[in-house]
Amino acid sequence: MPYYVVQPGDTLFQIARRFNVTTGGQSNFELIRVTNGLTSYTIYPGMRLRIPYAPPGESGSIAYISNRGGEFDLWLYNLGNGVNRQITSTLGESYSVPFWSPDSSKIAFVGKNGILYVFSLGTNKVAQIDQFSEGLGVFLDWSPDSQKLVYNNRNTIILYNTVTHQAQTISQPNATDVQWFPNGVELLYQAPDQNGVSQLFRIRIDGSEKVQITHNTGGRHNHVRLSPDGNYVLFTTPGASISLIFTINLSTGDLFEVRGGPLAKNYFPTWSPNSQDIAFSATAFEDRGNFSLIRTTGRHGDNERTRAISNCFATPVTWSPDGGKLAYLSGCKAQGQASEILMLNLTHPVPIRLVAGGTITALEWSPAPSANLNRYTNPIFKVSFQYPAHWVRITDERYEGSDGFFQIGAIASGDNIDTVCHNEAFHQLLPYGTQPRIVTTNIQNQDVCYIFPSEDQPPEMNNQAALIVRYPTPVVIGGTRYQYFILWADQGHITEIGGSLVLL
Repeated sequence: MPYYVVQPGDTLFQIARRFNVTTGGQSNFELIRVTNGLTSYTIYPGMRLRIPYAPPGESGSIAYISNRGGEFDLWLYNLGNGVNRQITSTLGESYSVPFWSPDSSKIAFVGKNGILYVFSLGTNKVAQIDQFSEGLGVFLDWSPDSQKLVYNNRNTIILYNTVTHQAQTISQPNATDVQWFPNGVELLYQAPDQNGVSQLFRIRIDGSEKVQITHNTGGRHNHVRLSPDGNYVLFTTPGASISLIFTINLSTGDLFEVRGGPLAKNYFPTWSPNSQDIAFSATAFEDRGNFSLIRTTGRHGDNERTRAISNCFATPVTWSPDGGKLAYLSGCKAQGQASEILMLNLTHPVPIRLVAGGTITALEWSPAPSANLNRYTNPIFKVSFQYPAHWVRITDERYEGSDGFFQIGAIASGDNIDTVCHNEAFHQLLPYGTQPRIVTTNIQNQDVCYIFPSEDQPPEMNNQAALIVRYPTPVVIGGTRYQYFILWADQGHITEIGGSLVLL
């Protein structure tokens, strides 16, 4: 954690803004106070303050692949409160890459034994779809309606409906980078022409009207990516040791080259959500070893600039849905493996660390917050979180739906959180059954516990579970000081709601 020596005239508010300690776009100077154990907001020149990394405080998540739990698996970083959650168990591999559906409801990836998995965030269930002989480098793409996956396997383009579990096939040897046009009825892909030269093609999803887009006479088209608006396509060429980025205007056929980094090693180019810009990683060298430049450029190779530096040879890069931020990997050790996820606001270029620990190999920002969630905010209890949009208000503190509920409260106690959680879980009326399970975690640098009921929980409790978190500073409600916030919800929704919790 970086340090800062207070200068004359400094305030906690100014320091938080300067070093991007912001949550929800607002200065989170309270986090600096808590991190440094300050009893007031008064600071003096010469004081040495630790500068914490604040959760961004916005909707959405970053999916990433990491072995921080022991083996490579799929994880989610909640951008609202900074909570990391492991969502698969022993299913990932170091080569796995997460691919979000456009509505952010599902994540597809190729994992253990080359198996294609689809994880549904709404049900927390994983489905096995297909298997590849080689999982490394498999590209997956979701249809605009978030129902179908398209990919190439066994010399066949496969369109798999994750709702009906039916598959269509198009015979196409050696196709790669198959992806949907925004119209939902055409596909783009790379494949060799009759002379074995790499070209780009478009084809209708029924296999008709195949059209060759390019007339390439050079090297192979790698890492082909269609712009979100369907008007441009980018690719790298010719290979890994030398990797140049080009874009094509599909309506005119005009080809544009991106100047790129100093060594012509440009990797992981990705389109901005508005299709106007490209972000990529450009390898560079200095006396201290490998590092890469996080660069952006216009779709014609214009206005290229370096935004940040990673100490990795190369890193995947991902855009926020609004196009205002980038996330990338850093923290590479001697063996070249990343251990951190950093985020950069393009209008305030001070990178902040979102995730640290273990080895991290891939990441992708969720395209959009889930459309079926509302956000509940209570300024008295100083909390905010998401809940299913169809639930209705019963009181200011309780909402219910046909499939669940939540209710909030506060606990006044001078005990530590372990004691408070134990007392709630094993209340004499046994609201969670005789053998409730307590799971501890952390939200915004505060200790948290979840309480899950045992099978003998009384039926009238409606499958109630709980979350307890210690407030950074006690909250006064009705003249009483409360040290803990408690959320009750049905077991099916407690982790989803808790995962979006923000302490105001």
